[in-house]
Amino acid sequence: METSTSLFWKRYKAAPIVGIIRGQSLDVVLKIAEAYEAAGLTTLEVTMNTAGAASMISRLSSEFPSLTIGAGTVCNLTELREAIDAGAQFIVTPIIDETVITHAVDENIPIFPGAFSPTEIYKAWSLGVSAVKVFPATKLGVEFIKDVLGPLDQVKLLPTGGVSKSNIKSFFEAGAFGVGMGSSLIDKKLISSGDFEGLKKHFESIKAEIQNFVKG
Repeated sequence: METSTSLFWKRYKAAPIVGIIRGQSLDVVLKIAEAYEAAGLTTLEVTMNTAGAASMISRLSSEFPSLTIGAGTVCNLTELREAIDAGAQFIVTPIIDETVITHAVDENIPIFPGAFSPTEIYKAWSLGVSAVKVFPATKLGVEFIKDVLGPLDQVKLLPTGGVSKSNIKSFFEAGAFGVGMGSSLIDKKLISSGDFEGLKKHFESIKAEIQNFVKG
């Protein structure tokens, strides 16, 4: 029988993009998820600083069983517990909090903590995390990923912040294990105009950029 963790990785590797939802209403989130699923993307994160995040995670997990729904912006143990209780299947943080990481690792929940420097990246990796979210990648760029993976070639890096359709391929070429994408993926103009068919096509076009790097 396939475990929840093995199912997570199977889905993730088929489309190694973490879509980040922040500050949207439940009605909009459900429409985003519908377009996300239709486009063949698999991994969606709701940040815990979104109003009603826990209930959104629960609802998405129930209504979109083919998607993997996680919680982002998890900064402390209270938020971690709330996210897990809501059914979050993976955890993303903007920082290194050893208590949060240790609890997630102990409970066999994939976790991507945020780190900025090589020292932070290695510290997070040494705690047993699934991959390290390089954040904000906006300030660091593609060359940073390549440079870090020179000496730290065993570490899995997930650049987040500043990843777009125009540069996503270059991050994978540099050796990224995946990417996190917020506003460049969850396009606010398309959402505000109610063009969810256009949003689906936008998702598809970004996924197409990395087809040669899909391992699943």
